[in-house]
Amino acid sequence: MSHKQSKAKDGTICHIHDSGNEGVPVLLIHGLGLNQNMWAAQIDALTALGPVITYDLYGHGDSPPPPAKPSLSLFADQALAVLDHFECQSAIVAGFSLGGMIARRIAMDAPQKVAALAVLHSPHQRTTAEHDAIQKRVYQAEDHGPQATVDAAIERWFTENFRAQKPEVIDQVKTWVKANNREIYPSIYQVLVDGVDELISPVPPIDVPTLVMTGDEDFGNHPAMSAAIANEIERADLVVLSGLRHMAMMEAPDIFNRHLVRFITSVATDDDHATR
Repeated sequence: MSHKQSKAKDGTICHIHDSGNEGVPVLLIHGLGLNQNMWAAQIDALTALGPVITYDLYGHGDSPPPPAKPSLSLFADQALAVLDHFECQSAIVAGFSLGGMIARRIAMDAPQKVAALAVLHSPHQRTTAEHDAIQKRVYQAEDHGPQATVDAAIERWFTENFRAQKPEVIDQVKTWVKANNREIYPSIYQVLVDGVDELISPVPPIDVPTLVMTGDEDFGNHPAMSAAIANEIERADLVVLSGLRHMAMMEAPDIFNRHLVRFITSVATDDDHATR
């Protein structure tokens, strides 16, 4: 397998992972405060089906700061530029949390670029209490930096057993979050709060095969939210992972990958039937 790093025209740091398989490329979009390395446990499973593209969002990892006020549209344009960089006519777009919001924005703005969609542990319409809780975390990050929210995030993201058994993973994720620029991070965090509104009852409707997946203990991106997302997308399937929280792809990659691979394989099979 080859792993090639490159830089898009806007400075975005991106990788293409390729095992020589000729399936539809998969674009993976990471979540707030993280970076493309969060997908490490997915790469081998997905490259067995086709090329996989990962990249760092603006203001994250090794990519440059946002070139304008952060918004879902800005991040969607970044993703589309990455696809153009790798000369991809279309891709299966899979996004986690904030990345799942960006993925839906791409499907609305550039449907011709989206062969299928995976919305993973991603928020939808919040209650007033849910909105106020996440807004409070933005204010904490503004006042005290990313480290102010990381300990509570770790509890939301991983089960107690995993936190006890895999401290090295927990330390790695904490390091990623704390590395974010405290001047930039809150403005991107605000997109996680405000961007949901533009995704409710999407216009135009999203009309591609879609996997919507979350964990039954992902309290901030809970099954009712995922069900609401799936109900608004005609060709969506809903999967709820038992006993898992937000970072299921790191805590239980075998389970997470099985569902994602099954979905991608089903999309490829449908395409094969359609072209016969």
